Amino acid sequence: MSSREPITILMADDDPEDVMLAEDALDEARLANNFYAVGDGEELLDYLHRRGKYSDPADSPRPGLILLDLNMPRKNGFEALEELKKDPSLRQIPVVVLTTSRAEEDVYQSYDLGVNSFISKPVSFDGLVEAMKVLGKYWFEIVARPETENND
Repeated sequence: MSSREPITILMADDDPEDVMLAEDALDEARLANNFYAVGDGEELLDYLHRRGKYSDPADSPRPGLILLDLNMPRKNGFEALEELKKDPSLRQIPVVVLTTSRAEEDVYQSYDLGVNSFISKPVSFDGLVEAMKVLGKYWFEIVARPETENND
């Protein structure tokens, strides 16, 4: 596995502005990855299971990393995380909670459900860029990740 190969990042967040800021921050951090976004936990699971509008693998490449908001409509981040970590075909995909919450119980519950990292969203764009740089360095250069891209 080469750390220089782009991976697919999938973000689940119901706030289009947060998605745009995260994508811009990833670009600013110079992380050459494919970026996709979904609006809630239901859509996240549809994407991962290639259901409905995500049935074409070209439109729903398997992510190498999921950025997950907790507070979303229909199916929140906790519910989606629990489902995906129980699924043997999905549970190896690293999941990073990226949320506005700073509540200790949210941190504990996220780790209890199998999240790989918990990050409270920085309040400034510069802070978000810095967080994405650190996230990128850690997940794409330092740690060994399972080869998820080719497991379609």
